[in-house]
Amino acid sequence: DEAGEAGRAFAVGRGWLPDQTSLQLGGSGVAVPLSPYVKLLGMLVGLGASGTLPSVIAGYIGNPSGVHGWIESGLAQGAAAGRWPSNAVEVDVPSGRVSSNKFDELPLVSGWGRRPLELATLRLQNMVGLSLANWDQLKPTDDRCLTQLGGCAVYGPGQPDTPLYEWRDNGICGVANFAQIVKALPPQRIPAAVAGKTA
Repeated sequence: DEAGEAGRAFAVGRGWLPDQTSLQLGGSGVAVPLSPYVKLLGMLVGLGASGTLPSVIAGYIGNPSGVHGWIESGLAQGAAAGRWPSNAVEVDVPSGRVSSNKFDELPLVSGWGRRPLELATLRLQNMVGLSLANWDQLKPTDDRCLTQLGGCAVYGPGQPDTPLYEWRDNGICGVANFAQIVKALPPQRIPAAVAGKTA
């Protein structure tokens, strides 16, 4: 769906000024072109995507009640692939396990569930090492999709018209919570391995 029609039919957020190609400057009658990249920058500060700033800020300040195991795994995977920044964790090459995590050494906050800058570091690693490094292959072919947010719906057997779970992103980095998705599934449908990890 290169044009993003399925997302629009699901009523996902379309970002800041999705249908405008120019911006009027006050009452001057002067219009300046409005590229999708300018719209994306606007979204990064919360325009048309109200959930962006809280999600981004949370990645910087951390969360004492959060969890960081998945972040550590992501940082280790990125470090093993040579993605920058690769110095947040040290990975034991033979076993592939994290032997040292710099966030474990932070004073006062090392015991937090998600430490300050930890998630922001993973996001930076993914942005630089994946998104920007492979932009020609990853960029949307339809410019409207650059600012279109995502969503998901999970359906179960016997209820093809009623989703068990629905989510529409409310901002950049404001995505569905996997644990909430699993909780929405009927218990008999959850594989034991997955159920144990989310409990």
